This record gives sequence, structure tokens and C-alpha cells, in this order.
Amino acid sequence: MATLDGIDRRLLAELQAEGRVTNVELAQRVGLTAPPCLRRVRALEDAGVIRGYHADLDASKLGFAITVFALVSLKSQAEESLRQFEDHMRTLPEVRECHMLNGEIDFILKIVSRDLQSFQEFLTSKLTPAPNVASVKTSLTIRTAKQVPGVPLEDQVG
Repeated sequence: MATLDGIDRRLLAELQAEGRVTNVELAQRVGLTAPPCLRRVRALEDAGVIRGYHADLDASKLGFAITVFALVSLKSQAEESLRQFEDHMRTLPEVRECHMLNGEIDFILKIVSRDLQSFQEFLTSKLTPAPNVASVKTSLTIRTAKQVPGVPLEDQVG
């Protein structure tokens, strides 16, 4: 875990809330001048604390009307089998998240699709025949009550 002071945490909270803020505005918000602010942000990027900057896109406005969570069990949990499955999931653009779990289920996937027919095609042609897949259970999202990217920094800002 990175060692961060209060200013670093405020920088991260501000950038997490608004990634497009200018360096000058960011510096003002955290009580720095622009040059040390930029040095700190670059150091956080170099340390891998900040992995990137992303736009928050509205999936439905881009034609992706449904989100599905899939619980995947594999036939084998050997490391090579796990890696093959993960590598295959990285090639599927519909799979937006892939998390290995402990317990009965090996992976949970977050999948977006244009409609139910497109999802059914994806499920039968790409997911269930994937390497080492034993079973897939899916649940369609009815609505999303909360979707917050990042981590809860606000409570840690000093």
C-alpha cells in the first residue's frame, strides 16, 4: 500500500470525483501551487496509484440496454486453467469486469449487451463454450441503485 499524506489523499479524492479538472484548479482546491501539484500527481501516476483517467459513459445511450451478471464455475481450478479463462475473458468486449471468487463459484462477470437476443448469442457462442467452463448462471440487472467508481477516500481525507 502506498504511503500517502493528507494532500495526496485530497488530490486523489478530487481527481476521482472530477478527472478532467485542470492542474491549476486542482492545485487551488488542495492548497498548492501548480508545479508541486503536478509533481505530486505525476508521482501518484508513476507509483501506479492513479492507473488512468476515464469518461463515465451512459451504456443505454450507446445502445447497451442490458447488464448481466454471470456466475461461472470452471471444470478445473488449476492455475493454468484459471489463467486461460481470464485471458479469454480479456478478449470479449462485452465482458466489462471479471473477478475471481473464492467458494463454489469461480468467477463473476459483468456483461453488457444491446438486447436479450444479443446476450443469448454471446452466452451460447462465446461464454459457455469458453475454455474449461463447467456452468454459467446469469442474472439480468433490473435497475442499478448505486454505481460509484473508485474507492471511498472522502472518509480518509485529513
